[in-house]
Amino acid sequence: MTFDAATKMQFLYALRSKGVTDARVLTAMEQVDRADYIKGTFADRAYDDMPLPIACGQTISQPSVVGLMTQALQINPRDKVLEIGTGSGYQAAILSRLARRVYTVDRYRRLVQAARAVFEANDITNITTFTADGSHGFAEQAPFDRILLTAAAEDPPGPLLAQLRVGGIMVLPVGQSDAVQSLIRVTRTETGLEYDELRSVRFVPLLEGLGQE
Repeated sequence: MTFDAATKMQFLYALRSKGVTDARVLTAMEQVDRADYIKGTFADRAYDDMPLPIACGQTISQPSVVGLMTQALQINPRDKVLEIGTGSGYQAAILSRLARRVYTVDRYRRLVQAARAVFEANDITNITTFTADGSHGFAEQAPFDRILLTAAAEDPPGPLLAQLRVGGIMVLPVGQSDAVQSLIRVTRTETGLEYDELRSVRFVPLLEGLGQE
């Protein structure tokens, strides 16, 4: 299957039916071919609205969840975004269509290298990828306008909250790794932090340290 006009129409219809309605987000997801980020056995399922396994025991999130998380960030064209959990690179590619600059970090070097290769092949030049313990964020480039976690933490990590500018938004799943988690949005205001619960989700857990692959 190729990402032709008919496939795109069906893909976008599925996104809208799941609540992805932001025009800029839908345009970005129309422009990024998910098949570029899925290799091997599951390549023919690239346009299905389902999570799929990738290397290092990780997953690529289902497109509707990618869309809803991106929509919840309310990204502006001049924003600087930090993503924790590069994975396949698909989410970062979507973010790159909406923001000025994206920094994405993963604990698995193999995933970072593979994602970087796809970004280069697609001439995406506003994403910086690196291998590190994402729970510490990226203090060298803080503060960030938006922060997105694609792995579940028991609570929003303190170092990441500290790297969010006033007026900034962080979206992440929270909860125990063996239970259904909640997707939340954290907004930093002049007086503190505001929390909104968005929906139930299921993500791999946020782990500290570097991976072995």
